Amino acid sequence: MGEDKTVVQPAEASPLRPLSRPAKLAPTPPGKPRYAVTIRDAAGHEVVLADPRATRALVALMNVHAVNGGAACHWGGPAAFAEIMAAIHGLMFSTQGRPWHEAYNFVNDAGHAENGLYALRANYGYDGLTFESLRAFRSLESKLTGHGESHLNPEGVLLSNGPLGSALPQAQGLALADRLAGAERVTIAAVSDGAAMEGEAKEAFAAIPGMASKGLLNPFVMVVSDNNAKLSGRIAADAFAMRPTFEAMQVLGWRVIVVDHGHDLAAVYGAIESAVAQARANPRQPSCVWAKTIKGYGVKATEQSASGGHGFPLSNGEKIVEFVREIYGGEPPEALLRWALELRADWEAKEAAKKEKAAAAALQSTTPPKKDKVQSGLAKGAIRAAREGWPVFSVSSDVQGSTGMSLFQKTFPDRFVDVGVAEANMISVAAGLSKSGFIPIVDTFAQFGVTKGNLPLTMAALSQAPVIAVFSHAGLQDAADGASHQATTYLAATSAIPHTVVIAASCADEAEAFMAQAIQRLGEARRRGDDGESVIFFIGRESYLTSWVGGAQFEWGRAQVLQEGGDVVLIGCGALVGKAIEAGRQLASEGVRATVINNPFVNRVDLDTIGGAVSACHGRVVTIEDHQIMGGMGAQVAHALANAKVAHRMISLGIRGEFGQSAYLADQLYEKHGLTVNAMVRAAKELIGS
Repeated sequence: MGEDKTVVQPAEASPLRPLSRPAKLAPTPPGKPRYAVTIRDAAGHEVVLADPRATRALVALMNVHAVNGGAACHWGGPAAFAEIMAAIHGLMFSTQGRPWHEAYNFVNDAGHAENGLYALRANYGYDGLTFESLRAFRSLESKLTGHGESHLNPEGVLLSNGPLGSALPQAQGLALADRLAGAERVTIAAVSDGAAMEGEAKEAFAAIPGMASKGLLNPFVMVVSDNNAKLSGRIAADAFAMRPTFEAMQVLGWRVIVVDHGHDLAAVYGAIESAVAQARANPRQPSCVWAKTIKGYGVKATEQSASGGHGFPLSNGEKIVEFVREIYGGEPPEALLRWALELRADWEAKEAAKKEKAAAAALQSTTPPKKDKVQSGLAKGAIRAAREGWPVFSVSSDVQGSTGMSLFQKTFPDRFVDVGVAEANMISVAAGLSKSGFIPIVDTFAQFGVTKGNLPLTMAALSQAPVIAVFSHAGLQDAADGASHQATTYLAATSAIPHTVVIAASCADEAEAFMAQAIQRLGEARRRGDDGESVIFFIGRESYLTSWVGGAQFEWGRAQVLQEGGDVVLIGCGALVGKAIEAGRQLASEGVRATVINNPFVNRVDLDTIGGAVSACHGRVVTIEDHQIMGGMGAQVAHALANAKVAHRMISLGIRGEFGQSAYLADQLYEKHGLTVNAMVRAAKELIGS
């Protein structure tokens, strides 16, 4: 591209002012925290802050409620951030003469630590939060979602978070907006060392001081929690150390304040207070507080664990009393101890009920059907192909324990690399491996794969360097983590990438068969001198029957007929195939003959199977998917049928233009969005009746 030499006359316009919008953030809390500690600031004045021990204890207590409901939770991150967040909020809430949010923008990029903010704010009574409110954390009824979500909690969350590194550049935009508008706010962004591995964060690391030096930003303060831990283990051991990145911040233009012990509350408060003062005095140089913390701080077992207790280490209330006592180094406040004892009593009652149920089941002496996570099938397929001699290599970005690929890595410890929390980099590294003759498999959550990885996936295909991707927790399957982690556009986002096959696997046997075939097909294409195609596997996270029918055959590119009928066709894919099967059975009990089809090859519609079934059923089709209606599996089936001139009438069940939210279980979200067996039955009857 050449230089833009267009000549344009400057135009006159009214002064640049933002459109007015009502402040949604809750006002400054009227009083001090219920559980508080007193420190002294740099001037020697007493400052009352929320007790970080209370934050940690409340996180542990609220997490037990969530895990008992069936949700996953996080402990390590909020435990590491407790002092940082106490200091930031104490400083912001000390604002005099105006609401705190007129003096500060606060952005939390560390979504895994958001439950610590809920606990901290309940301690203040901010936004009417109470300790009772915390008991509903991550439930469908609560605005306290798995990560901070402004669309559900605008009173407490300015910018939504979850995907690491995404909120920091947005905070940069807030500081730019305040400069343009003449506002007198300081922007404070809390960031984790894991987020610093993301490309978006690194771009902001350079851009923020660059823009500030030109006078384009209001005062900016970034506070980094450097705990050398990610989900799968220690950053420096598994990927690459982040220390050089933080040491380079000064070179990039930041004023850096190092806090060697990030759990010294007075030291942390003093550093942040100084950083804010310096940023105000010279907005042309942003401040960075580099606090060295310990993930899982407060409990010895989590401090010493490889991941710092990334998830919640307690699966129930059995050890919650001891957990809270260790946090406090003795007896906790009476109310918190009482809550812990209540949770332990609940656990004891549930254990007794489970034993009774197990005893009753033993008398029935029935063998339950075999179930497994779909992820295990993909790893087994990759292992099978590697044993057959194909040059399979795994490239991960921290979540291989959740995607199932850790099984492959444990089987072949010399055949993988962890590039850290860096999904775009992961796919591009894989493309380089592919171009050099290897068969790379990448893995991450579907939401991060399709958002952060879409351009690298496109460039891999364009470079004739196909990759195989395992993108798990697709759709609404990542229920507890909330909307930021729920990929509801995953099929639309990837189906149009050229030379890319999109597969929504529904069970472990199917996943194993198609993964082995995908590797073999790519290997054989390369041997012929062809480029081959990328293959993206989308899977859920729950356990299902390992196969939907006995003796199933899994043929590449073909849909699978699970039940034959002549009245209506029911089509499902991925996690919702089971609901299509149940709907078919329910219709059969009511005298309606349904053909039930599993459609895994979403962007390669098997017209022979599906078109034939639709014609045999008088054109009546019902589809179901945990994806937006727009561009999803149903839309692609309808388009293929229309192009083939197969007459049909279709009702598509999917998500209708809404974000998801946190819930204990995916089924609760399916119910909310009408993705149920009963909805399929009603749709089938409607088509037959019309």
